[in-house]
Amino acid sequence: MNEYDGRISDYTRKRGIIHKEIILSDNAPAEYADRAVLWNAVEKIEKAKNSQMAREIELALPVELNFMQNLNLVREYVRRTFVEQGMCADITIHDTQTGNPHAHVLLTMRPFNEDRTWGTKQKKAYILDDNGDKIYDPKKRTYKCNKVETTDWNEQTKAEDWRAAWADILNEYLEKSGHAERVDHRSFERRGITDQIPTIHLGVAASQMEKRGIRTERGDINRDIVVTNNLLRQLNARITKLEKWIEEENKTDETPSLADVISDILSQRDKSGQSSRYQTTNNLKDASKMLNFLTENNIRDLDGLHQFIISMHNKQSALREKLKPMERRLKTLDEHIKQAEYYREFAEINRLYKKQKPKDKDAFYEPHRRELTLYESAERYIKGVLNGRDKIPHATWKKERAALTAERKQLNAEYLNLKNEVGKVENISRCVQDILHEERRKEQPAQNQGMEW
Repeated sequence: MNEYDGRISDYTRKRGIIHKEIILSDNAPAEYADRAVLWNAVEKIEKAKNSQMAREIELALPVELNFMQNLNLVREYVRRTFVEQGMCADITIHDTQTGNPHAHVLLTMRPFNEDRTWGTKQKKAYILDDNGDKIYDPKKRTYKCNKVETTDWNEQTKAEDWRAAWADILNEYLEKSGHAERVDHRSFERRGITDQIPTIHLGVAASQMEKRGIRTERGDINRDIVVTNNLLRQLNARITKLEKWIEEENKTDETPSLADVISDILSQRDKSGQSSRYQTTNNLKDASKMLNFLTENNIRDLDGLHQFIISMHNKQSALREKLKPMERRLKTLDEHIKQAEYYREFAEINRLYKKQKPKDKDAFYEPHRRELTLYESAERYIKGVLNGRDKIPHATWKKERAALTAERKQLNAEYLNLKNEVGKVENISRCVQDILHEERRKEQPAQNQGMEW
């Protein structure tokens, strides 16, 4: 029961809740161990219209650990990171056996005094003049002052600290349980992983839908990113392999003329004057294409081929650097547009809900729970994005997304062209390797003549 408006929230049919508990800080009253008592007390003390009632932390739990290990993990992390700092924590662990166990942690925003009463979030700090005296403001008829936070819980650096603490304790538990897996809270960029585009977090609902075989928008975004990552990684590996081959061949005394090697194939002769084993029709066609490729790119020897491979590597790196911020921006725009559409689509339902008399609100809310929840979530999201602006730039977002999508299409075409070039160079390398191997094999008996065994 919410004592503020008389509404009852009923979660008795909620599935997948395997544990719930409240952990109180040292100075919190014992009766706050009851969920209804705690949050009604929070509702009562937070009187400002823009007050934040709670902070939510969501923890993805490792499937490698069993239930008790994950429960102890969550408890230790919450106590160590939040409760010891003075917050109360309301913990719920969800697991619907779909491979996505997770915990929700609701944290109070206000400290407690030693007498177990609520403390203040802020205090006044008077501005003093050069003599150390308070400065009077005649317009406001009060002394000038600044508001100072009584805790550091809202500092921007805290999110980073909390994520790092979670990674540390999670790795401790994985190690103690004999698992080799480890996590890192840092981004790819900060970890020096420059050849991958980070995926987005699916969230509980999308994750469950994907497990049931239902495609989601977030899932499609991640699939595109995974494909892009795999393609770029595979292309980079192929180019690197070609570079290593060039390095090995350059260690030999003689550097062959690639054009001569291909010409030998076309004339159906190898350097020993014997009939070439490449004289089948398909191989002759391939050799002709290789010769044209070498001529068009002015490649005469392995050094020239090496320079061409380096240029391909540079192209691959440039593509990767262009795609990374583009994919990130497209993800952001997709979320902007989705939330803006929810905001518009369900605005009328929300308006009608607000017009209901208090006694009729519950009856109206239940059949429209999904629409109203999506609207409220979209409203919070849009306010954060607009940052004080009034108009939602929906058309501008869609225009930018269309332009980026077209640019990504162009980059994909460049990728396919580069992939085609890599394939041609790989064909040349295989051909040259085969011919050089054959020549060296024939030279070996001559070198061994006169040797006694």
